[in-house]
Amino acid sequence: MEHRQLGRSGLMVSRLGLGTMTWGEGTDPTEAAGQLRAFVAAGGTLVDTADVYCDGRSEQILGSLLGSVVDRHELVLATKAGLTPHGYDSSRRHLLSALDRSLDRLGVDNVDLWQVHAHDPNTPYEETLAALDEAVSSGRTRYVGVSNYNGWQLATAATWQRSWPTRCPIVSDQVEYSLLQRDPEREVLPAALACGTSVLAWSPLGRGVLTGKYRLAIPVDSRAARDRLEDFVAPYLGEQSARIVESVATAADGLGTTALAVALAWVRDQPGVAAPLVGARTTVQLKAALAADDLTLPDEIRDALDDVSDVL
Repeated sequence: MEHRQLGRSGLMVSRLGLGTMTWGEGTDPTEAAGQLRAFVAAGGTLVDTADVYCDGRSEQILGSLLGSVVDRHELVLATKAGLTPHGYDSSRRHLLSALDRSLDRLGVDNVDLWQVHAHDPNTPYEETLAALDEAVSSGRTRYVGVSNYNGWQLATAATWQRSWPTRCPIVSDQVEYSLLQRDPEREVLPAALACGTSVLAWSPLGRGVLTGKYRLAIPVDSRAARDRLEDFVAPYLGEQSARIVESVATAADGLGTTALAVALAWVRDQPGVAAPLVGARTTVQLKAALAADDLTLPDEIRDALDDVSDVL
């Protein structure tokens, strides 16, 4: 698998990342181990988690697999902090305490990438960013990034960090980006390119809709069929989304591949994107995504998908 530079840093990551949001709920430790083996065997390195995923169980499961399933040095280990059951908290107190708890659950002394999970309007930028600097200077993380920051939030944070030589640069912004969610093209991608920051794309398959599994009905074992997650998928089940999904399926038929592969390749090769993050419930699902790594979309297919999904 090809590896790409993250921002203007020296950190290289696989151009497909493994998301672990379901680890601890929809994905048990045995299935998680199978996913991790398959991912590393395919050349993947970037594994992303967060302190709030399944109330910390995602980090615990990932930590239990380090050393037994894969060596720690084989992975670019990424986690996040800044969300709480009550909202946002990017204060120095919360962030650094959350990082220490994450390291404990993961069973490591440091992570490779630590990200602020979301912008906190109640905490000054300088306090949040000073916590990132402290995390790097103390050796608890190698690099820092943000998540779910819009364009001006990213530009503000990145510019503040670049304004003084001793501050650690923002190397990435993790945002939702797919053929069904192209809003990052308005501000985030231009800001990232201008600031030398990479984008990590979460839910690159449109919350699963771009795989085509919802074309005829809602599968009983899908997210949309589960009370807790149906609202997460519902925004992408309308008529406009259906037209985009049909176009993806038509392109896949013409290329002799899957809708999943087409949707994933489209995001992966967008300017400014370092890696889409794929979260699979099963190893079989993950292997289908890994098999898409060889696909490069012809220009005419990419242009057609751009046109049918254009929201700008």
